[in-house]
Amino acid sequence: MTYAEALAFLRDLTKFGYNLGLERITRLLHLLGNPQAGLKVIHIGGTNGKGSTSAMVTSILKEAGYKVGLFTSPHLHRYTERMTINGEEIPEEKVAALLTEIRPLLEQMVQEGCEHPTEFEVNTALALLYFAREKVDFAVLEVGLGGAIDSTNVVNPLVAVITNVGMDHMDYLGNTIEEITRVKGGIIKPHCQVVTGADRPEVIRILEEIAREKQAHLRRLGRDYRVEVVSSTMDGVTFNLKGPGVAYDHLQVSLLGEHQAINGALAVAAVHSLAAYGYEIPWEAVYRGLKEARWPARLEVVRRNPTVLIDGAHNVDGARTLRRALEQLFAYDKLVLVLGILGDKEREKVLELLAPLAAVLVVTKPNNPRAGNWEEVAALGARLVKQVIVRPDTKEAVDAALALAGPQDLVCITGSLYMVADARGHLLGLS
Repeated sequence: MTYAEALAFLRDLTKFGYNLGLERITRLLHLLGNPQAGLKVIHIGGTNGKGSTSAMVTSILKEAGYKVGLFTSPHLHRYTERMTINGEEIPEEKVAALLTEIRPLLEQMVQEGCEHPTEFEVNTALALLYFAREKVDFAVLEVGLGGAIDSTNVVNPLVAVITNVGMDHMDYLGNTIEEITRVKGGIIKPHCQVVTGADRPEVIRILEEIAREKQAHLRRLGRDYRVEVVSSTMDGVTFNLKGPGVAYDHLQVSLLGEHQAINGALAVAAVHSLAAYGYEIPWEAVYRGLKEARWPARLEVVRRNPTVLIDGAHNVDGARTLRRALEQLFAYDKLVLVLGILGDKEREKVLELLAPLAAVLVVTKPNNPRAGNWEEVAALGARLVKQVIVRPDTKEAVDAALALAGPQDLVCITGSLYMVADARGHLLGLS
């Protein structure tokens, strides 16, 4: 199988959709010799901030001298972004070779009467097999969807991180914050170390209950760790962190937005939780790792004159964070907002948060089957913004926004990560 054939094969697997559950991935990994069994895992879930926190944990451990695998989803521009070791993407030939090995096992499973694994399950198995073969010291796994029955939840992590819990993916995870918390709390395993930035009382109550049941050691920001933001500028965030065995002044994160202090604090707490297993992380690695961490398409400035900001704010909590950044960090004459959001998101609430800041709203269609009735965003936006433009093609939407913006204006492109990826690729000449 060539790399092109491997990508075509993976694309074909999308027909199996989002079929949550652990039976298929468990069987597939068994046929592969259970590569996950020997991995030392930091498992990172939550509604928002999973990717940024995963990137920071990986960066700190790399700076500490470890070989670190990172599995995230979805990718922005290249499939190989999903699996990295110390920041280096998996080679294309490795993807092809591993899928050549995995493919007959999928056919065997179907012959045995098992449902065919989904694309994400195959991606997960490929990543775990790759990390095991490459003998990584640690594997940082970002949850794909939810937690309890997400295909990454086949591991027994040393540390589980639950960044926060909000209302998202309700059609899969539940319609109340309590239901969603129980799903996300499913990554807490017996006797593991747990860190969370959750601040809602009902969420904390359930996470503490799960931790007690699993005899896991739960630490929380706000109770066990105190985070103090020193500054939040266009250069990033500086914060102090105090907690069990942790006392840092002026930690610096290069990612934009005051919320990155929380993600940074979670990353630091997570790596220091490894002390329970005999791993001591030098303070120099923490400082360097946080500052060097990068995570694209999250409050990312990709152009100047006009300033073009890209952010994958795909749910209400993400939109609230983006709004704070637009109000506190950026100075501009006029905001041109480009928005493409999936049909299963709370589109009206996202619009109510962001549209009042905009002089112009450009509505586009996310490149995803879940786009739904995307044009209704324009009708909703017309009540909040004087000028609304509809451009189904993302590249045309970006070009229309740039044509409307002067040198002192701000173009903000946000919504579905699929749309944001297309826009970013267009602006940076990657597509």
